[in-house]
Amino acid sequence: MKEVMAIIRQNKVNQTKEALVKDGYPAFTCLKVLGRGKKTIDLSIVQDIVDAGEMPISPIGESLTESSRLIPKRFFTLIVEDEDVAKVVSIIIDNNQTGNPGDGKIFVIPIEESIRVRSGEKNADAF
Repeated sequence: MKEVMAIIRQNKVNQTKEALVKDGYPAFTCLKVLGRGKKTIDLSIVQDIVDAGEMPISPIGESLTESSRLIPKRFFTLIVEDEDVAKVVSIIIDNNQTGNPGDGKIFVIPIEESIRVRSGEKNADAF
C-alpha cells in the first residue's frame, strides 16, 4: 500500500475529485492548507497592476511580501494499492497540470499498516 499526497491549486479541487471518483478512487481526504514553493514573488508585476488601477493597494500591502507570503492550496491524500499508484498520479497530473509555476506537488510514501477503527479490519480490508 502507498499513500499518494498531492498539493494542488484551489480551483482544481472539484475537477480532481470528480476524476478520482470516476476512475474508481472515491476514498480520499482533502484539506485546506497554506504554503509556498521555492519561487519568489515578483513584486514589480504586482506594482504594475496597482499602478494601472486594476487592484486596490490595501489587500496587497497587508498580505503580500516577497519572502513570506503563504498561498492557499488544497492537500489531497489517498491510500492505494501499489499497482494503482501510477494511475492515481496520472489522474492528478492530468487534472492539475497547466505548465505554470504553482501547479502543485505529488508525494508517494509507503504505508506499513492500516486499520479500520470500527471493525478492526486491517490493510486492504480496511479500505
